[in-house]
Amino acid sequence: MSSILVDSPNVRYSETHIESQYSYHSTAVRTDGGTITVTPSTNELTFRTERRVPRVGVMLAGWGGNNGSTVTAAVLANKLGLTWTTKTGEKRANYYGSLLQASTVCLGMAPQGEVHVPFRDLLPMVHPDDIIFDGWDISSMDLGRAMQRAKVLNWSLQEKLRPYMSSMKPRPSIYIPEFIAANQDSRADNVLSGTLAEQVEQLRADIRDFKQSSGVDKVIVLWTANTERFCEVAVGLNDTAANLLATIQFLPGCEETSRRAGGEVTLAFEESLGWVIRGRAGGEVTLAFEESLGWCGHGEVSPSTLFAVASIQEGCAYINGSPQNTFVPGAVELAVQRGVFIGGDDFKSGQTKMKSVLVDFLVSAGIKPTSIVSYNHLGNNDGMNLSAPEQFRSKEISKSNVVDDMVVIKYVPYVGDSKRAMDEYSSEIMMGGTNTIAIHNTCEGEQDFQSFHSVLALLAFFCKAPLMPPGAPLVNAFFRQRAAIENILRACLGLPPQSHMHLEHKLQTGFLPRPVGPAHNGPANGSKAAAAAIHKGKPLPATNGNGVNGEGLDNDVEI
Repeated sequence: MSSILVDSPNVRYSETHIESQYSYHSTAVRTDGGTITVTPSTNELTFRTERRVPRVGVMLAGWGGNNGSTVTAAVLANKLGLTWTTKTGEKRANYYGSLLQASTVCLGMAPQGEVHVPFRDLLPMVHPDDIIFDGWDISSMDLGRAMQRAKVLNWSLQEKLRPYMSSMKPRPSIYIPEFIAANQDSRADNVLSGTLAEQVEQLRADIRDFKQSSGVDKVIVLWTANTERFCEVAVGLNDTAANLLATIQFLPGCEETSRRAGGEVTLAFEESLGWVIRGRAGGEVTLAFEESLGWCGHGEVSPSTLFAVASIQEGCAYINGSPQNTFVPGAVELAVQRGVFIGGDDFKSGQTKMKSVLVDFLVSAGIKPTSIVSYNHLGNNDGMNLSAPEQFRSKEISKSNVVDDMVVIKYVPYVGDSKRAMDEYSSEIMMGGTNTIAIHNTCEGEQDFQSFHSVLALLAFFCKAPLMPPGAPLVNAFFRQRAAIENILRACLGLPPQSHMHLEHKLQTGFLPRPVGPAHNGPANGSKAAAAAIHKGKPLPATNGNGVNGEGLDNDVEI
């Protein structure tokens, strides 16, 4: 692990924090007729980062699924330093594919060239080996058997992990059949009962129990369960935090609904009555709110939203890894009120990352993408759930946010967890020409400080349909998303954004900082004593970030 020390008057280290003074440069643009006026501005910010790394626990909703069992197994294999033999030779556990663990960032230039360090070394952060896992699942299968059912990992690795994972058993989860495909019913043998409010209270109790028994400082709750159908957003139901909480409080759970209404029920909205429940109780009847029964139906509150509410109420960050609209307006408002981080939606892996890279390339090269057609087939439980039309619609909406025109997903049991994707990109080029790219992809599965906005837009890098704060621009370009993460971490160390300008090599006379120390590899001095820039024989004023033009706002940010 590299130890990074920033030698600058703008950065202060204490036993508890790293504090940096940072000048954030931006531009405001206004258009008046044919004139575009650009006004540069500078805001003075103070970033404060805790140096102590907390002990973190992650609770997965859908712990026994392919994603949950595989990520648990992967972290455990790395922690144990496992090796296993395949037909191509010995393999060793690693974190390839992890942004923080397996990629690097450039700190700057040294006399010998660019200096790169692992992303994880920029700031104090949790190592995945230290994460403790727990979670819920509608299936009672232990993690050892769930790993075997998923068919993701090599069998010889499974044999080494099974003694550890067989003792891990998911907690009972929320199951509302109408939100996921009917073909998932056979798995549902580990479900909560009671009213929706009682089930949310049980989730909260589970979070508290895990936090106490594991001794972690912080808990993150992550939805990695089945894709749900989209949930209707309606005034008075889930449009505000108060209405969402009231809806959860009034509506009974699935089993209770069926018992009271005498069988199958449905929820409908009528202008004259508001939300009413229609059910069969000796004939077709309309059931409204009754003092003795309350609301006779569970309505449009999805399991993933119930998990979000429980997590937010316990002060735990909540991440939605599936494409449904978990974060209805009431859930977002609740998170903002409580100052809790939320993020989503829908994790992106191989195909969507490739898509965001390729579209970024086409647009940056001045080529005009006109059509993208995506065909996918997969054979795991995700594919089986997505074979239902309403669940597929959620995924179709999510994937189309990355410039798709057409998305096709087919369930092919034979291919198992091997996900096959074929994409065709059609673009217009110069003089009426057409460019077509076809890709085949196979994936195995002390001041007053303010925090970042509760809607954690930085997670856009990991999501197909990023959840953004109101008014924030949506960015799907892969490298812009990555640069945002890198540059914010650099700002916490008082370092400028990575611009790749390399002016020290591109002017007629270079101006690399003078080497420091006998080994010439010490930190560059950020003060005005640093070597002056020279251009055409005249020195340019050295700067350490102070004395910038323009009036800025004083802001403090804590991480």
